[in-house]
Amino acid sequence: MPDPLPLAGHFAVEIGHSLAGPFCGAILADLGATVLKVESAGKGDHARDWGPPFIEGAAALFHAVNRGKLSVTADLRDPATAEALRWIILERTDILLQNLKVGTLEEAGLGAEGLLAAKPSLVICNIGAFGRNGPKRSAPGYDPLIQAASGLMSMNGHPGAPPARLPVAVNDVGTGIWGALGILAALLRRTTTGRGGVVDVSLYETALNWMGVPIADHLASGALPKRYGSGVGNIVPYQVFDCADGELLIAAGNDLLFGKLCGVLGLDALATDPRFATNGGRVENRDALIPALMEATRGWPVAMLTAALEKARIPCGPVQDVATALADPQTEALGIIAATPGDGVRTVALPLSFDGKRPPLSGRAPRLGEHQSILDKAKDRRR
Repeated sequence: MPDPLPLAGHFAVEIGHSLAGPFCGAILADLGATVLKVESAGKGDHARDWGPPFIEGAAALFHAVNRGKLSVTADLRDPATAEALRWIILERTDILLQNLKVGTLEEAGLGAEGLLAAKPSLVICNIGAFGRNGPKRSAPGYDPLIQAASGLMSMNGHPGAPPARLPVAVNDVGTGIWGALGILAALLRRTTTGRGGVVDVSLYETALNWMGVPIADHLASGALPKRYGSGVGNIVPYQVFDCADGELLIAAGNDLLFGKLCGVLGLDALATDPRFATNGGRVENRDALIPALMEATRGWPVAMLTAALEKARIPCGPVQDVATALADPQTEALGIIAATPGDGVRTVALPLSFDGKRPPLSGRAPRLGEHQSILDKAKDRRR
């Protein structure tokens, strides 16, 4: 990009592991910040082992969320090491990002209160499992645990089937995004006040936010969300339908589109049936409507039904696997799949652009302790 990236010139320290914190750090790095990743002494970030597949000794997952960072290892129980990190934070750092267990940094003398007293301009982001308050503030939290605790898992899956986990770590990724958003907002506020502050985010709060619509529905009606497979609770038809040679997602999200869908499928009688005249009626009579629509779609090849629906301007799309999605001309046109400089590892870039240009991947993932000299020099300065 010809113009400086938004966080160019900013220095961030990331103390953490796994996914939510490192993903937040990767966003900061791609936006131009220098990110120093502090890993535990020994094996480093747990995510280095979360494979296969592995690339150059580290899991592909690790490469995806730790691109463009520097790496040092540290034992925070060692006073000299903790003091060296404190010096780096106070002398060089704009952003401190951490997702360790509650109280860990305080025990190392790196708590927010003391750091902000010494450096009021510092922006600190705490990423936790269940939040900084409440009876579960110290409980461990991984994405599937949060999906279970928040109600998300209870409504995911097919009718009559057990609750299902979303296979993507949506709460880790979402919390990383919220952390980055909070950091950027705090930096913006700092331009007028000169003060940083503390941003708190957690996987549980992220999960409850994802659940905003089902929670609003429950609070209004008292009814618990049901499992609808690929469908949703408050729009019908809005799900995957079987075709002769595959599956097609059809999103007829209003009465006009439903009428057009019935016309394409040769089911005009359904369009005039008073049970299905409104979306509310279709939701209430889902069990009668969906089988009738499914029987009709099974007679169509995916490509032919897609063409017919698109001609009628009805939103639809075939269910693609990952390889097919990557090969889609739309994916190629966006240029969102890129190779990290230095090692050519292909991954997904940031899903945003500035003035029509996507920020480039910030660099390759660091080898464990590759930049240890940064911490060693800080130790020397404190002697």
